[in-house]
Amino acid sequence: MELITIVIIAVTVLVSLKGFKDYAFFDRFKFQPIAITKGKQYDRLLSSGFLHVDMTHLFFNMLTLFFFANIVIAFCARMFDGHVPTGSVIFAIIYILSIIGGNLLSLFFQRGNSHYSAVGASGGVSGIVFAAIVIAPTALKIYGVVPGWLFAILYLGYSVYGMQKQLGNIGHEAHLGGAIVGMVAPLILAPELFQINMIYILGMLIPLAVLLVLAFKSRR
Repeated sequence: MELITIVIIAVTVLVSLKGFKDYAFFDRFKFQPIAITKGKQYDRLLSSGFLHVDMTHLFFNMLTLFFFANIVIAFCARMFDGHVPTGSVIFAIIYILSIIGGNLLSLFFQRGNSHYSAVGASGGVSGIVFAAIVIAPTALKIYGVVPGWLFAILYLGYSVYGMQKQLGNIGHEAHLGGAIVGMVAPLILAPELFQINMIYILGMLIPLAVLLVLAFKSRR
């Protein structure tokens, strides 16, 4: 495990533990559309990604990050002649942008919902998972069995459906926004990936096309 992964996990654990014990702290830094749009507290777009509801929520997010981080770090390093420190910095940027991207999509769809709030690193984690899938859509096996590309299509489809139906106490928008950032990042670093993995990437775009239609309808 690379140092940057340890640092991100450590910071997330420390901030989450603080939030477990201090509700005022938790309430100030969680994602809340009204506080962002009217209160101008834009820091919530990032800070909420380091808070969690409970230990189970925290554990599974960090465990997933642990399993996928090295794939993305190694890829980023290769794009810079094997320079791991640079790869680690790019990885951290993708992770942070995925948190922000997930929360921006949540803000877009929940901007008028005064009761909505959310926390969790799921946007950032989704970004890293989907970056790994775009890098190796067939070689990567989720749960050791499911090809990455198939998991991505099913996950995105379920997230779009879950967002539309508001299924469970889950931030589907954050998952989707983070996944989009994660998919785009490797393609910016290595545009040839699109040609190499075109069929799989186009398959992943189908649920996102549905999301685009929903976004258009929400603006009307």
